[in-house]
This record gives sequence, structure tokens and C-alpha cells, in this order.
Amino acid sequence: MDRDRAKTRVIIAGGGTAGWMTAAAIGKTLEKVVDVTLVESDAIGTVGVGEATIPSLLTFNRLLGIDEAGFLKSVNATFKLGIAFENWREQGHRYIHSFGVTGKDHWTAGFQHFWARGHDMGIAKPFGDYCLELVAAEQGKFAHLPKFGLNYAYHIDSSAYAAFLRQMAERHGVTRREGRIDSVTRAGNGDLESITLDDGTRLEGDLFIDCTGFRALLIGDTLGTGYDDWTHWLPCDRAIAVQTSSVDEPLPYTRSIAHGAGWRWKIPLQHRTGNGIVFCSRYMGEDEALAHLLASVDGEVLTEPRTIPFRTGTRRQHWTRNCVSIGLSSGFIEPLESTSIHLIQKAVMRLLYLFPHGGIRGADVAEFNRQMMDEIIHIRDFIILHYHLTDRQDTAFWRHCRSMDVPDNLRHRMDLFARTGRVFRAADELFAENSWTQVMLGQGLSPETWHPIADMMEPQEIARFLDHIDQNVQHTVAGMPGHRAYLDSYCKVS
Repeated sequence: MDRDRAKTRVIIAGGGTAGWMTAAAIGKTLEKVVDVTLVESDAIGTVGVGEATIPSLLTFNRLLGIDEAGFLKSVNATFKLGIAFENWREQGHRYIHSFGVTGKDHWTAGFQHFWARGHDMGIAKPFGDYCLELVAAEQGKFAHLPKFGLNYAYHIDSSAYAAFLRQMAERHGVTRREGRIDSVTRAGNGDLESITLDDGTRLEGDLFIDCTGFRALLIGDTLGTGYDDWTHWLPCDRAIAVQTSSVDEPLPYTRSIAHGAGWRWKIPLQHRTGNGIVFCSRYMGEDEALAHLLASVDGEVLTEPRTIPFRTGTRRQHWTRNCVSIGLSSGFIEPLESTSIHLIQKAVMRLLYLFPHGGIRGADVAEFNRQMMDEIIHIRDFIILHYHLTDRQDTAFWRHCRSMDVPDNLRHRMDLFARTGRVFRAADELFAENSWTQVMLGQGLSPETWHPIADMMEPQEIARFLDHIDQNVQHTVAGMPGHRAYLDSYCKVS
């Protein structure tokens, strides 16, 4: 077969955010060398609650040449500068994990070391006051600043996002087939060979991408790829989602509000609010969770509440033979830090880096699996941190989280920060030093000391240094418009 002429036949099983992100990216990037077919059924619903994103999505959209303002209008978006965590450390306590950086680092040490010395001297303001994104979030401000001076993400309507990507994918040659998958056929060597739809249509492929959600029809049911269960670290196993009408100005951040057996979210869009509750069924019944959720929402309830059972964990291999799992079929980390769409994006981008045109290569498969596993473990540990590092002991759920054993790498990060203020971080992991610092400080872990580089500054120098950062942040935020005003001028939904 002539490599220069033969197109790689890609079959994407399942639509939703995962399927259409995959289809749009492969179609736009490799249109001339692939033949992409996406199979989905209108009769099968999607989870569709991944409505809060992180800044990496901006990179994905830019790589695909997506116009931001037009995109934001089509998905009813608002801007997001971080996540407010309420009642996590203790009842009534609140902090924000924001995007961007806090203060100014030295090459030997992060800003938290200089702040810690200033705090010890009694001259430092709260750590978050030195972060532009956090202060803008607190004041309800937003603007595009020169040289990408403000780090941000979006709140989006995930169903509208899938529809937006579908249009893009079909413009780049992707074919959509309506139907349920009835059966899957394997070749003699064990690879996937074809899928057959409920109308008898048989679709053969070279590469199969499993976007069938928690069912994992290809990677799990057919190929039998194992699953590592992480519920002993992340015990929440249910979510209930509901949409309500908007009654307040949209905040430029997500709200995560802890309750007695988990947490609930509030995500503001231009036309409505996304609400949900995440809980552990061992400590809270579904009826109780639903009542708690409905009692907490503002505005008119627009949709029937939908319960989503889940099991936190990961496939032991995200790529098996000629099948790549993307989205929920590959594993699930609860949406506490809005990482679901990010993991889809990273899987798609890694697949494009290692795309098997001309045949599957074991080295590519191994590298893909190594990178995906490293990434999801780093994210897992960051999420565990929020639950374990708490002063709450008011319910059995929080007492369990506070006393449970945690992975060794996470224990090392916490111990290192507590003793030295340093943050251990692998080279390519998602959450930066500032993220770990904000959450550890926010959850109540303060370092015992700081890097000696901070002692090189005289007390007056420390004071001037901190004051200069604070004044710059306050001056910049003062010149920014309100979030709603900026949305109306930039991407208002008509």
C-alpha cells in the first residue's frame, strides 16, 4: 500500500465534547491524510456537565484557528479567572485558587518565600492580594490585557461547544454516522477491525477512538483494558446536575462550595447558571443530595435534575492495540479543578504528535500511555489535596478524608512545603507552583520557614517589594471594566 496515497481510516465511537474535540482536531490538522467517521446516536445522552475550563483550552482553540469572540457567542460563555473554594478548610472559610502567578519569583525561589518573610514581619497583605487574576475575580472585573497579561479560561455550554466543533469537523471532511453500535469485530491479531451499527452498517477502520463515555465500549468491553479504582482516595461517586435561570451578574470565577459529604458547583453562563452537587453515596443519600442542591440554587429550575454515577480512576492503558480512549472512557477525575476538558485536549494533542499513519508502532503507544498516566496521576494528587488537607471534622465524610492515607508523592509535596515553603513539581505537569501554593495555603498549610534568598533583602526592601506588587495589581484592576460590561461589548449573546 502506498503510504503517500492511503488515508488512515479513523473511526470515532461516540460524540459529545470528547468525540467532537477529537474529530475537529484530527480533521483540521490531518484532513488530507485521514478519513474520519464519527458514530453517535441522538438516543444516547452525554454527560455534558464539563462547563468550566482552564486556560489550556485557549491554546487548543488557537491551534485550531478558532475566532474567540465568535466562539464565545456560540457557547454562551463567560470568562473564568479561577475557582472560589468555600467551606473546604472549615465552615465559613473561603479562598480562591486563581490562574496566573502571584507576586514575582526569583530564580531560586517562588514568591511565597518573600511573602512568608513579610508575613512574619507583620507587613504582608494576604497572599492572594498580590495576584492580578485573583483580585480581578474578587472585584468582578475582566479585560484582555496587552501581551496576554491576564490569564483566563471560560465557562461554556458544553452541548453548544460540541455542536460548534461538529460544524468545524464537518467542514474538514469528517463524516457523522447516526446510529448505535451493535457489535465490534476484532481481527485475527487481536486489533479492532470494524464496528457494526444497529441498522447493519459495517464500518472498518485502522485506528479506533473510544469516546463512548463511562461505557468504554471499545477499550473496556471489547479489549478488556483494566481500570484502576481510586475511590479510596477520592470517595465521591455521584453527581446531580441542574440548570437554572440567571438572577445575578455573572461572576468571573467558578464557585465550589463544600457540604457535609462533598461539594456543589455554580457556573455562570450568559444565559443561565449551571449547578450541581458531588457527593459520596456512603455518607449521603441521593434524595438528601437532591434536596440540598435544589435548596441552594437561585432562579427558576430549567431542566430536570440528572444523576450521574461515576467511579474515580483510570484505564491502566489509554491506548491499547489500535484503540485510543479519550474522555470518560479513559478514566474520570471529578470536576473539582475543571480538568475534564483539559484531559480530552491533552489526549487529542498527544495523539496528533504520535499519530500512527502507516501503522501502529509500539514505541508510540508506550510513550502515549506514559505521558497520559503521568498527567492524570499528578491531577489526581492535586484533587486529593483539597479533601485531605482540611480542618473539618464536623461529619464522618470529612473525618475520613482528613485521616486517610494519601499517595507517597502527595505526602512528600505537603511535607516539603510545610517544612521549607518549596513546591515539588514534575517538569510537564498541569498545575504550576503557584497553584499548589494557593491551595496549600488556602487549606491551612503554612510553611515553617522560607528560602534564605528572602533574607538577603533588608526589611525596607521587602516592604517596598511587596508594596510595589500590590500597587501594580490594584492599579491594573482599577482600570478594568466589570465582567458583565466586558461580555456585553465583546461577545454578548443576541
